[in-house]
Amino acid sequence: MQAPITIYLNERPLLLSTDTTIIPARLAAAKVYDNPDTKKMENVLQKLEDGKKEAAVFIAPDVKQLFKKVSLHFTTLVAAGGLITNPAGEVLMMFRRGKWDLPKGKQDPGEDLETCALREVAEETGLHNVSLEHKITETFHYYPMKNKKVLKHTYWYRMLFTGTELTVPQIEEDIQDLQWIRPENVEKYLKFSYENIREVFRAAAM
Repeated sequence: MQAPITIYLNERPLLLSTDTTIIPARLAAAKVYDNPDTKKMENVLQKLEDGKKEAAVFIAPDVKQLFKKVSLHFTTLVAAGGLITNPAGEVLMMFRRGKWDLPKGKQDPGEDLETCALREVAEETGLHNVSLEHKITETFHYYPMKNKKVLKHTYWYRMLFTGTELTVPQIEEDIQDLQWIRPENVEKYLKFSYENIREVFRAAAM
C-alpha cells in the first residue's frame, strides 16, 4: 500500500490516500472525494486556500498518480532542510515572519538534496560543523509567489551539530532569532509554528 501524502494549503490539510481506513483521527471530519476530476480538484484546492474548507481527503488507487494530477495545479519547487540537534539533545529552531521554523531552502540546479540541506543550514544559521545523519520525511505546502501558486516539496534530514561556533541568523531571509531548545520545551514552540514543521517533528519522534 502506498503511503498517504498530506499537502498544506494555508495550514489546511489535503490528504491524498488509497483508502479511507487510514485517514488519521484529526481528519475524521474532512469530506472525502473519491477519484476527483480536474474541475473538482481545482474547486477543493481553492476552497482550502481561501479558508472556506478546513480539510479534505482525495482517494484514488494510485497515490503517486493522484499527486501528479494535483501538482498540475501548482508550480512545484524542490527544497531541503534540517532538524538539527546538538550533543546536549537540544533542537535548533529559528524565528521568522512571526513563526518558529526550521532551516530549509530551494535546491540549486545540479545540486543533490543532501548538499542543498547542508548548504541551506549553513546559510540560514551560520553553522558549518554539521553532519547529516538520515532522511526524516518529505513535506508539501502551498504558498503564493508573484502570481504563481507554488507547491514546495521539502526533503527533511536529521542533522547533528558538533562544533563550537555561535549561530548567526541570515537577516536577508527575515530570520530574527535562532535558539537551541531543550526537548521538553519543544511543544511550546511548535504551538507557534507551521503544520508541516509539526509533521517533521512527529516523523522524527520528537
